[in-house]
Amino acid sequence: MLRVKELREDNDIKQRDISKLLGIQQNSYSQIENEKNTIQVDHLIKLAKFYNTSTDYILGLTDEIKPYPKTSKK
Repeated sequence: MLRVKELREDNDIKQRDISKLLGIQQNSYSQIENEKNTIQVDHLIKLAKFYNTSTDYILGLTDEIKPYPKTSKK
């Protein structure tokens, strides 16, 4: 279960605004929210950064909304 609709509504954002962020048509984004179409990886990453959460949270793989800590490159 994708959490994109829940995140969008919790932040009082319109579908058209998220579709502009992703560079797609509003109806395409609506299909993602309704799970009639899959989400592209690059869109998933943009949404995770935008909402300051993890891709796992958006995909429903974890209930932890906080993003993972960034790893330092050694």
